[in-house]
Amino acid sequence: MKVIRPFIPALLPPKLDYVSFLSELSRARGGLGEFNGALRSIKNPQLISAPLITKEAVFSSQIEGTQASLEDVYRIEALGNEAQDTELEKDVREISNYRIAVQEAVNKLTKLPISTRLIRTLHSILLDSVRGANKDRGSYRKIQVFIGSKGATIEKATFVPPAANEIHGLMSNWEEYVNGNEEMDPLIIAGVAHYQFEAIHPFLDGNGRIGRILIPLILYDQKILSYPSLFISQYFEENRIEYYRKLNGVSTKGDFSEWMKFFLDGVYQTSARALELVTRIHDLYDELLPLSLKISQANGKTIQDLLFDSPLISFKKIKHLSPDMNIQTVYNLLSRYEEKGIISEITGYKRNRVYRFEKLIKILVNI
Repeated sequence: MKVIRPFIPALLPPKLDYVSFLSELSRARGGLGEFNGALRSIKNPQLISAPLITKEAVFSSQIEGTQASLEDVYRIEALGNEAQDTELEKDVREISNYRIAVQEAVNKLTKLPISTRLIRTLHSILLDSVRGANKDRGSYRKIQVFIGSKGATIEKATFVPPAANEIHGLMSNWEEYVNGNEEMDPLIIAGVAHYQFEAIHPFLDGNGRIGRILIPLILYDQKILSYPSLFISQYFEENRIEYYRKLNGVSTKGDFSEWMKFFLDGVYQTSARALELVTRIHDLYDELLPLSLKISQANGKTIQDLLFDSPLISFKKIKHLSPDMNIQTVYNLLSRYEEKGIISEITGYKRNRVYRFEKLIKILVNI
């Protein structure tokens, strides 16, 4: 019988041929700088970033097998406990956890660096009440695992990560590398750290989602992003075969150059996409604000902010997010926004009605 030995990645930092990917680094850094400049110029970057975070959460979760679309997320969140699709509700909970994890990280990174403690906290949030919740969430795995096709034995595994007793040492080295500031650019740190994390595979479940969420968090912590809203899962999903091939190339041949070229191209493409999204969302926000204030000087901006946070909205969600708003005022505002063609009712129900903010949905779906 073939004996399969776990793969143990070399300790960081790796020996890198910087010259081989210098042009990709320069291009990625320029694209990221342009995106971050646009983000900095916005008065409310967290509000504009909210749809980007939701979109990333959807793509990152879809890589792991969820079926919920962006619109499914907004619709089920608008319906709350009135939603009827149990399977989609589970998917949406997984996606919601992703967004909660990002915000928790932002809060903690004001006081602490990226650490193994933070990573375990994010893991606990991501797997709360969803698939994998029974897989020791918030703790590193204590058993050997392997990656392969469904039903395959370890002898036919495509990858066997390190033994459980290696994890703490490898993750400690990972943490030192990420916070050591010894690389020439934070983008290199993010790319190397992503590979290393996936190779260590420290958890029983959720390694992919954690590995992807750490990329913008590292860039945010390294202060080259003013908010962690650059998300690369869509690029990884669109280039899934190449993504795994490049990661495997590092493990089997030590080929960091090809991985870094792929990763940096992803940063560049994602930056360009994010820049277009942020610009168009911000332009739409500014275009709509005068009309919102005309509809209601007192509450128009509040409703508009809620629409940009959740472009499928309901009475219930508005009351949940703005509990002090008068009940009749909410009904009147929804009616006025519908009259002006800003939102449209999509259920046909008399109760539990859901309204769609079409212009923002189109931007999010088509870019």
